[in-house]
Amino acid sequence: MADGDIRVLLVLDLVLSALFASLVLFLGEFGGLVAFTPTNFVVGTLVLAVLTYVVVLR
Repeated sequence: MADGDIRVLLVLDLVLSALFASLVLFLGEFGGLVAFTPTNFVVGTLVLAVLTYVVVLR
């Protein structure tokens, strides 16, 4: 089985993490739990991307 190019995996990880973070923030703002700000979006995306990298790719 081929492993694939790590650059493609990292870009895909960032894109999917950004989509999931935006969904969580949107629903959180809709429920009045958290504000959808650029800072929250970037932090959420990075946390999800790093967590995914550590759990899946290592």
